Formats: sequence, C-alpha cells, structure tokens
Amino acid sequence: MVEKIGKFDVVVIGAGPGGYVAAIRAGQLGLKTAIIEKDPKPGGTCLHRGCIPTKALLETAHLLDFAKEGEYFGVKIPSAELDLAGAMKFKEGVIDKNTKGVEYLLKKNKVERIHGMGRLDGPTQVRVVPPEKTEKVVDATNIVLATGSVPAKPGFLDFKDGRIITSDEILSIDKLPKHITILGAGAVGTEFASIFKSFGCEVMLVEMLDRLLPVEDHDCSAELLRAFKKRKIECRLSTKLEKADTSGKRLKLTLGAEAGGSETIDTDILLCAVGRRPVTDGLGLEKVGIKVDKAGFVAVNPDQSTSRSNIFAIGDIVGATPLLAHVASAEGIIAVEKIAGMNPQPIRADRIPGATYCHPEVASVGLTENAARDAGHAVKVSKFPLSALGKSGILGKTVPGFFKIVADEKYGEILGIHIVGPHATDLICEGCAILGLEGTAADLAHIVHPHPTLGEGMMEAAHGLLGGAIHM
Repeated sequence: MVEKIGKFDVVVIGAGPGGYVAAIRAGQLGLKTAIIEKDPKPGGTCLHRGCIPTKALLETAHLLDFAKEGEYFGVKIPSAELDLAGAMKFKEGVIDKNTKGVEYLLKKNKVERIHGMGRLDGPTQVRVVPPEKTEKVVDATNIVLATGSVPAKPGFLDFKDGRIITSDEILSIDKLPKHITILGAGAVGTEFASIFKSFGCEVMLVEMLDRLLPVEDHDCSAELLRAFKKRKIECRLSTKLEKADTSGKRLKLTLGAEAGGSETIDTDILLCAVGRRPVTDGLGLEKVGIKVDKAGFVAVNPDQSTSRSNIFAIGDIVGATPLLAHVASAEGIIAVEKIAGMNPQPIRADRIPGATYCHPEVASVGLTENAARDAGHAVKVSKFPLSALGKSGILGKTVPGFFKIVADEKYGEILGIHIVGPHATDLICEGCAILGLEGTAADLAHIVHPHPTLGEGMMEAAHGLLGGAIHM
C-alpha cells in the first residue's frame, strides 16, 4: 500500500545541519516545505553522533583537567575524578536540549516532518519507506538532497568485532579502556585522543601522513604535536596500520613505518577515524540521471543545483567542499534561496573556517602559508605566541599556542589566519570576518582590541606584519 502526500514547493531528504537549516529557511521564505528523516528525531550526525556530543565530552575533559590544576588558581580540590556515566548523561542532556530546539524551529516555520528513508522516485517525486509498512510518495517541485555521510570503514578491518569501532560507537561506551589506539590524526582522531587522555586512558595516535591535522598549516601541526607529546599522547606519524588481529583477549596491531620495519602493539580498542563517505547509495540518483564520482559524491553548480535543475545537493554528499556542519548549513541556505528566486552568493572554498576542539584547540580560515606560496603569492608571515599575552597567565600555568597571519607582501591583504590555543575555535570568527571583508594587516592592526583578552593576539600578530608586535 502506498500513501500519496500532497505537493510541496520543497522537499528536503535528510534532517542534519544542512537539511533542517534548508527546511527552516524555506519555511521562512513562504515555501510549502517537507523534510524526510530516517531517524526518529532531527539533527543528523552532527547533533546525535558527531559535533555536539563530541564537544560535550570535550568540555567534560577540559573541566577535569582544569580541576586537577586547581592549586595553581588557589583552589584546593582533593580529588577530581571522572564519572563516566555522569559524563554520558550530561552529553545526552545537551543533545536533547538541542534536538528540542530544532523540532521547535521546524514547527514554527510550518515544515512538515515525515519519518522514513527517502529516495528519488522521479525528478519530482520522493518515495518514503517508513519503519511501518505503508510507503509514502511525496510530490515536490524542488528537492534538496541532504543525506550526509557515515564513518569510512577500511575493508581490512573486522568491524564485527566490538573492539574495532568508529566515532559512532565510541560515543556510547560504558567502560573506559586502559589503552586506546586511534587510526587517523585529523579532527576526529585528535579530538578523541584529547578526550581519552584527559579521561585517564593511554592513547596512541597513528597517522599515515607526516603530521597531525594534515589539512592545517604546518606550524599548527607542529605546535599540536608538541602539546600532545607534553600530555604523553603517543603519536606515530608516517605510519600505517597493516593488520589488526582480533583472535586474542587484546587486539594486536601491526604498524609499519614509512622508514621501514614493522612492530606489533597490544591495545584494548581501535578507533577508526580515517574520514567519512557520502550516503548516496540507494538514493535513486540513477533514476533521474544524476551521476556520482567514484567516491559517491554528487557534483553541483555554485547554486548547489545538480544536473537536474530542480534537484539540489548540499552538505557531506558534495565532494567539492569540506564535510563540515557549517558548510552544509550555508549550502542549504544557498539552495533554498535559489529555489525562491533570489540570487544567493556562492560559497568561497578559501573562506571556509576549520575548527578542531582538541586540547589545545586549532582553528583556521583562508590559505596556509604553503598554499599561499603555491598559489603564487609573495607572502609575509607573522606569529604571536599566546604566552606573551597578559590573559595567558590567568588561564593556566602554561598556555600553548599562537596567532599566525599569512598576508600578501605587497598590499598587505590577509590571506589566512591560523590559531592554536584556548578558545581558538571562537577566536577564529574575527578572522572569518576579516577575510570576508578582504581586510589588510593595517586594517586589523588599527582595530582596538579589549585588554586583557586572548583576542589581543590577533591584533599583535597584525602589528607584527607592519613592523613589530608591541608585546614580543
């Protein structure tokens, strides 16, 4: 039996940070909108299995570390211990609060929610397979595909063994491992390394490339490596995982170094954090003539439309932009505003900020120093250490990190901003504004910043480009 549902101006498949933002914006613009989601609640990976729960656990980890440093601040805390069940309860509470907020916004903007797996049944039809038996067919003038991504699972690993897991499963563990090995030192890997080290576990990070956070500026990678070594997080760079033997009580991992030779280590849990793959299989793209590349990504135009002008793709299924929640949200707004007849400004790849919430945090926007040189720029670089700021000693005994600005040498246009340290992921917002407004070093240096703040470091780094930071 198939139930037909009335026609909508916009039907969004997927209710993650791309899909629900697109649906809300469509509702704001007066478009009759429906959103289809396979999970019982909206929010997608970001809210339920990604950004939000991970950052909640990172906040618990940070508070635990902070409490252990109490005497530095003149506060005696006899014993600071992790309550894992309490941390998980806190995490779930944060998720629940955010979920209710999304549900309220969808209702407020008159977005109809449909529960089930959505797939294209034609260029203007979506078939929904719900948990119950009755399938539904939804007519749509325009369709927005926002089905997101799932963790990548290398074929040589046995994910049926409960000790080999991804970021989905690690968020629900009820017992801490003595030793955890994390495969992949990108944002996901470094964040979980930071969490579990703070929680008292022995942590090893294994990365095939020669540095942590390979997409970030090389100075940021080096600073994070120093901080991780100080925290006794073991980092194996230029190293491949060759084999994971699940036959014993503990996992036996065979690691091969780029320089040659291999070794076997024992671990309790292997967390695979080697990237994500788009959810496009079974979406029915072939029915409407939309092709995907070898990795499963959909090609889009600057307005997020596909080869079918009324079908749009946003978020993690688009391979041309980073798989980040804030990118998905921005793309959702662009797609819907195009549908509404507006002229939205397309995303600029060199203006997308990156944010990694490990300890210390790493954030950036714009070009790295090497990328700027490779693009043909004559560059000038300024770095200002956080330790030179008056706020630094207030925040802790030792505060690692810096502000780094990459600028065009001739005209002073700022090409990239890179931050390592406390609240870097908040501080980068100023950098986003400066790059978006095409600001120069002189523009930034002449903006008065409040004292004492970490944000002064941005101003000081700009002074460094003009002849010398005051507090260096």
